[in-house]
Amino acid sequence: MSSRDYYEILGVQRGAEAAAIKSAYRKLAMQYHPDQNPGDKAAEDKFKEINEAYAALSDPEKRAQYDRFGKAAFEGAQGPGGYQDFSDIFNEVFGDAFGDLFGGGGRRPNGPERGGDLRYDIEITLEQAFSGLDREIVVPREMACEVCTGAGAEPGTHPETCSTCAGSGQVRASQGMFRVVRTCHTCGGRGTIVRSPCKACSGRGRVKRERTLSVKIPPGVEDGTRIRLSGEGDLGGRGGPPGDLYLFLSVRAHKLFERDGMELFCRIPVPMTKAALGGDIEVPTIDGGKQSLTIVSGAQTGRRFRLKHQGMPRLQGRANDRGDLHVEIFVETPMNLTAKQKKLLHEFAAESGVETDPQTHGFFDMMKRFFEGGGETPGR
Repeated sequence: MSSRDYYEILGVQRGAEAAAIKSAYRKLAMQYHPDQNPGDKAAEDKFKEINEAYAALSDPEKRAQYDRFGKAAFEGAQGPGGYQDFSDIFNEVFGDAFGDLFGGGGRRPNGPERGGDLRYDIEITLEQAFSGLDREIVVPREMACEVCTGAGAEPGTHPETCSTCAGSGQVRASQGMFRVVRTCHTCGGRGTIVRSPCKACSGRGRVKRERTLSVKIPPGVEDGTRIRLSGEGDLGGRGGPPGDLYLFLSVRAHKLFERDGMELFCRIPVPMTKAALGGDIEVPTIDGGKQSLTIVSGAQTGRRFRLKHQGMPRLQGRANDRGDLHVEIFVETPMNLTAKQKKLLHEFAAESGVETDPQTHGFFDMMKRFFEGGGETPGR
């Protein structure tokens, strides 16, 4: 048993939280692990000391005893927990993250291995995002070799059990009080050796093949939506499950509409005469139809109108669960006027005044007062 204070060993305060104690242990255990310091007796002793301290302080009951009685609480026992395999403590804290590096107790190397995930990018139009679509895609993925049926060996031959690890995929060695487990260097953790590799797949047991899939994209998807197709990724290893296929959707920018969630926005020109007199205009909708919109007399640029339930559908929502279409108008100034049109506009201008152009006249009146008064007075 170490004579040093456990808190001092781990470099934490006496009132430190459990997360801080674990973090300190992880850092020190990585630094002084025997595999990181082969043949270094001082590092091995330090590692034992670190584990002894963590064994006491990581257990709430043992820590309470230590805080009250010190190491006297553990007298008569071999350390705070009696005899303890410190490699178990290390594996408990680090799990599979460093299992292969330090011989951790994770999944056996020659056990089932999940296949890799795949990504497929699809670009669709806003109309397709509105209505949804069915599409066929061709995805290259790893599949079992047809010649060797995934065994990796030439037909008529079979993989042999690795004599170095006896088929376990791991070799074990003792280093002091530690049990070190490493991936077998002979078979690479597979547990078998292929003497006559299959020529079709070079002994890998898998080949790259293109597969055609029918995918369904639901209405209401947005740019960046991810769809997972379970089991459509690469083939798993040693009888493990296949990976997944992820579809990443991007929605192409539209010439008429802008989208914000379920809401659609569009900007529509309105002739000056229509804006002045009022009337109906036709507004395009995302479903390919048209909607009539009444422009009130005297409408100005920037005026917004809302057409309810003419936006995008809610993803996986009900059929009539849709957002709105927001229409913003801008008044178009006439161009390329004929002589008659110019004459009519001159006559109109002569008849115009404050009542027809209130904002224009109001602005110029304010500007006149501004200059006559020498500008605005600060603070007024």
